[in-house]
Amino acid sequence: MNRTKGDEEEYWNSSKFKAFTFDDEDDELSQLKESKRAVNSLRDFVDDDDDDDLERVSWSGEPVGSISWSIKETAGNSGSTHEGREQLKSRNSFSSYAQLPKPTSTYSLSSFFRGRTRPGSFQSLSDALSDTPAKSYAPELGRPKGEYRDYSNDWSPSDTVRRLRKGKVCSLERFRSLQDKLQLLEEAVSMHDGNVITAVLIFLKRTLSKEILFRELEVRQVALRHLIHFLKEIGDQKLLLDLFRFLDRTEELALSHYREHLNIQDPDKRKEFLKTCVGLPFSAEDSAHIQDHYTLLERQIIIEANDRHLESAGQTEIFRKHPRKASILNMPLVTTLFYSCFYHYTEAEGTFSSPINLKKTFKIPDKQYVLTALAARAKLRAWNDVDALFTTKILQEYVNLVEDVDTKLNLATKFKCHDVVIDTCRDLKDRQQLLAYRSKVDKGSAEEEKIDALLSSSQIRWKN
Repeated sequence: MNRTKGDEEEYWNSSKFKAFTFDDEDDELSQLKESKRAVNSLRDFVDDDDDDDLERVSWSGEPVGSISWSIKETAGNSGSTHEGREQLKSRNSFSSYAQLPKPTSTYSLSSFFRGRTRPGSFQSLSDALSDTPAKSYAPELGRPKGEYRDYSNDWSPSDTVRRLRKGKVCSLERFRSLQDKLQLLEEAVSMHDGNVITAVLIFLKRTLSKEILFRELEVRQVALRHLIHFLKEIGDQKLLLDLFRFLDRTEELALSHYREHLNIQDPDKRKEFLKTCVGLPFSAEDSAHIQDHYTLLERQIIIEANDRHLESAGQTEIFRKHPRKASILNMPLVTTLFYSCFYHYTEAEGTFSSPINLKKTFKIPDKQYVLTALAARAKLRAWNDVDALFTTKILQEYVNLVEDVDTKLNLATKFKCHDVVIDTCRDLKDRQQLLAYRSKVDKGSAEEEKIDALLSSSQIRWKN
């Protein structure tokens, strides 16, 4: 850039800004001259070596620095304040998105495509865009035409099932005839989708009579299993019982009837209901379970009433030191045994609350009984009882290891290892000694029953 001395003095002594006067806003000609002078002076300072062959243009396509460009720039700068506010408001509305004011021309083509800021007043494209609010105006995409089809008229059974499988909205009301409903069910079953099958079954359950529904499902086992499972999940016991009666499934009918006891909260009413379940056609194993359930609840009611009275009277030490925290009613068998070992450990076998009585009545295994009793007595810190339980169990294992038969019998009798004595007499086939030992065990105990069973057995050939 080569300037004469006169040009330099003119530049340094001149300015594109002037002092404010009240005539400035009306003096558009003076503003035009100032703008022209600013553009000309700017051209001297900008190094345009890289884009000498390019012409700077505004967003409207007019050359930067031209008369028309300067007039538009001046007119834009001298706009009223009210107009500027209206334009600012319009930036934030989607409807006026197209009327956003065009930014002033501060770009050269070279900086525009190269993405770099030139010295002076030129900005990069990213800098200019960052001046406007970051708001996206994405047009709403149209929905596929298939979404607007009439759900109640257009879909065949196979189309309906496919749409249900995809989780789309479908109306099943158009399937009115029995043939169409059964075809819809067949399509659902062929898809092997449990949710779709259940959805169709709910529709059939609502629109068909019980007799027709049961008759058609009897020959469609997959759908039948889904319906049974669904009725169990929603707790529709009445319809489930009707279905089992129709299918003549007596055992499942009995189990469904028994399951209704869960809805009965009153202990006495539940006991009476369980009593009606005892004679139902269960399997042998299930019948024993139902009987035990009834017997346990009956005993719990007796124990609860007696212990509540003892606790309120305040005369029993165990209840004073360790008040009950919950009722025993409807508790499992192991919990009942723990309760009995905790509060009634020393009671005679003839009482309903005796741990030995519970063990005998419900045939609790020895291992389960010992573990439960140990937990209860340790909770009370009754260490003597804990030692006795451990001693009996350990001694029995060690006495069994003694090889001499007479020594084994003597030790087992001394430390009351009943099982060792009974098993040894059985192995020796000594009936007289077994009969003599029968008088040393508790009456009505499991050991006495074991001895009686051995004595009456025809498979053992006794020596005497």
